[in-house]
Amino acid sequence: MLTVGVIAFQGDFSKHISVFRELGADPRPVRRPDELVGLDGLVIPGGESTTIGMLMQRFGVLDAVRAAHAARTLPIMGTCAGAILLAQRITGSDQVRLGLIDMEIERNAYGRQVDSFEASLIVPVLGTEPVTGVFIRAPRISTVGPTVSVLARFEESPVVIQAGSLLALSFHPELTGDYRIHDHFLHMIRGDR
Repeated sequence: MLTVGVIAFQGDFSKHISVFRELGADPRPVRRPDELVGLDGLVIPGGESTTIGMLMQRFGVLDAVRAAHAARTLPIMGTCAGAILLAQRITGSDQVRLGLIDMEIERNAYGRQVDSFEASLIVPVLGTEPVTGVFIRAPRISTVGPTVSVLARFEESPVVIQAGSLLALSFHPELTGDYRIHDHFLHMIRGDR
């Protein structure tokens, strides 16, 4: 059974925990550096990226995640705010971030909360059936480096990208009943995707 940590300071972390439990993984909330020990993978959920980043830094989790990823390439999935924290560059912002993926991302690029929407996305690695993307104050990935694979686009912009053992999404996959993206992450952890 894979053990997946979910950063649990703020945002929709409890829904990710429920999804991984449904998929047969052992999900655990993470709020302290010692809670990273023994994890097979880590999720940084949606929420408010500035708040999550500051709390990760304040409680020593930010540097611990960087070290864990560097030491054994800890697989990490970031959704919405989590994707922002994984980016090396954030348009017009010097906020705290992990900076692990060679990409630039623009916060709230698809509008405010009232502009939230759903879109059908084709993610070829998940099959031919569309994935529903729930975009809530979603970031737009504007550029990616040469080591980054684009797995899905919306209106020409990447919305699902993978860089080695790192997965970033502009939307919230945990808010639908479709668990294929979470399952894909578990396959990444196992090393068969």
